[in-house]
Amino acid sequence: MEKNKAVQPRIAYGKVSPEGVAILGTLENYLKGCGLDPGLLELVKLRSSQINGCAFCIDMHTKDARSRGESEQRLYALSAWRETPFYTARERAALEWTEAVTKVSDHQVPDEIYELVKPHFTEKELVDLTLAVIAINAWNRLAISFRTPAGSYKPSHPVTRVG
Repeated sequence: MEKNKAVQPRIAYGKVSPEGVAILGTLENYLKGCGLDPGLLELVKLRSSQINGCAFCIDMHTKDARSRGESEQRLYALSAWRETPFYTARERAALEWTEAVTKVSDHQVPDEIYELVKPHFTEKELVDLTLAVIAINAWNRLAISFRTPAGSYKPSHPVTRVG
């Protein structure tokens, strides 16, 4: 693709296949009430989107995280989370799991990562965390494949509106 050329959308997938997209929406609704911290879920969604290079989702989840009160420092450092002291042990475990599941085609999900993550989550939480990673990877693949343009998303969370 030519540099500096605006991305042109290909298909409005939500309009073309509303039933299919609604299934992903049902998963998102489940995740909102599953008990995992919404801030943790935003970090997971943002990190996976960074790995996949999904501009629309990076824009969305950065705005959503900020609207929930996430610090600029933690958002800026997320791609280098291992080298910073800004994340809790539970967040680090979630980010490690997110990266392994997002990159599953590279090395599967190694036992050492599972063993590292397991003490930080109940079995249900780990399944729900994995469902969150699956969901954002699905959204990333839709947005990237059909070139959903970044920049227009507005968060609905009431804490702060980000322009």
